[in-house]
Amino acid sequence: MGARDQRRRDTAVEKLRAAGIDAFGMPLDVTDDASVVAPAELIADQAGGLDVLVNNAAITGCMPQTPTTLDPTTVRAVVETNVNGVIGVTNAMLPMLRASASPRILNMSSSVGSLALHTTPGIEMGPVPAGYLASKTFHNAITIQCAKELGDPNILINRGCPGLTETDLSGFSGPRTPRQGAAIAIHLATLFDDGPTGGFFNDAGTVLW
Repeated sequence: MGARDQRRRDTAVEKLRAAGIDAFGMPLDVTDDASVVAPAELIADQAGGLDVLVNNAAITGCMPQTPTTLDPTTVRAVVETNVNGVIGVTNAMLPMLRASASPRILNMSSSVGSLALHTTPGIEMGPVPAGYLASKTFHNAITIQCAKELGDPNILINRGCPGLTETDLSGFSGPRTPRQGAAIAIHLATLFDDGPTGGFFNDAGTVLW
């Protein structure tokens, strides 16, 4: 498990180990190119390979975020983490994933990045930070292009929406628990080889976007 905050990373790894999971942590800042490469080497050395990659890093950026008040600097920072970070980590891990018998890539997205939902009459998405919203639309498009480029039936690349979950990102205000939010990630990470790729899913099924 990669994270940039050592204290919180160590705490999370300790909880996983206490639950009987053979986990280890590694420093990872998705906005730092060198920090993205080093974990790939560590995984190869300690685990011998990689079967599933979950790209979960995301930030919302400074508030408020309406299109007419949005600072371009905020947009750059959000895209750097939410989009460029996904690209960098995926590319760094791809050699190990190609060597896996059943590799899976899961990019945690959000339905707030769905243009279809935002433009459907009667659907209210609520006040969403504009930069974050746009970054998730960008994130969705990159995932589709990655799935099309690889075109390998064994490398399944999908997006999962956990819903508004009680985590740091939501200020611990979401109605869903982390366990509930993780359900879609577990499902997509354990797809059979004939499963979908390039899709966008939540607990209810396919997310229009």
